[in-house]
Amino acid sequence: MASSKKGSTRQFAVVTGASSGIGFELAKQFVENGFDVLIAAEDDGITEAARTLADGAQVESLKVDLATYDGVEKLYAKIQSLGRPVDAIAINAGVGVGGEFTETKLEDELNLINLNVVSSVHLAKRVARDMVKRGSGRILFTSSIAAIMPAPFEAVYGASKAFLSSFAEAIRNELADAGITVTSLMPGPTETHFFHRAGMDDTRVGQQEKDDPAQVARQGFEAMMAGKSQIIAGSLKTKLMGAAARVLPDKPKVQAHRHLSEPGSGSVDVDPEPEHQ
Repeated sequence: MASSKKGSTRQFAVVTGASSGIGFELAKQFVENGFDVLIAAEDDGITEAARTLADGAQVESLKVDLATYDGVEKLYAKIQSLGRPVDAIAINAGVGVGGEFTETKLEDELNLINLNVVSSVHLAKRVARDMVKRGSGRILFTSSIAAIMPAPFEAVYGASKAFLSSFAEAIRNELADAGITVTSLMPGPTETHFFHRAGMDDTRVGQQEKDDPAQVARQGFEAMMAGKSQIIAGSLKTKLMGAAARVLPDKPKVQAHRHLSEPGSGSVDVDPEPEHQ
């Protein structure tokens, strides 16, 4: 845990999955734009992330497994212990599982659902109720452009992101009159640990050049602060891919995704620890 001055007059934000990648860059955006932050992740890197971010801001960190009910409750208890209203929350923590559905491990995909879907609903329920009582707040969910296309070889992941996109849009409508905005951040392939952790190093998408997480986070942060409902974030290529996915029928979209995500679709020689990891 790292922190600075007490009695801060800065706004306060919470970011999950913030030890690296898009989550870390979102936390950085908050800090650079006048927020103190509480960051959470399940790995030890969250402590170093807090030290890196603590430059003129109060930064608290919590190592916690949000794929469990108790983990979400632990994070919410930490939020309450700080005694500060949550002005904004980025519900970003997520995981992928790549491979054929009949071959992937059930426990890995149930863990994915628990983290990507269950914990997002759980944490949003806790925090949104507090925001309603105050009459203000901003919520950002990290979804994916996979939410708007079938995702073979990432079937459960794609479905989890479709859930988040639908969920975000629904509660945005419910909470609008309470002064709360809800934004869905929809990145494309991004240079993070995601594809390695999902077992997708040997796929085309795992090996291709991907978007900068700092760019994705900046666009997501700006969309949230502007009160937008959603943003397809990243490069022009990603934005065009997302725009096409909205109008194309499912058959070409599913084939396009298969082309990128099918196991073994990348080059034969695969570095087990690619540079983007």
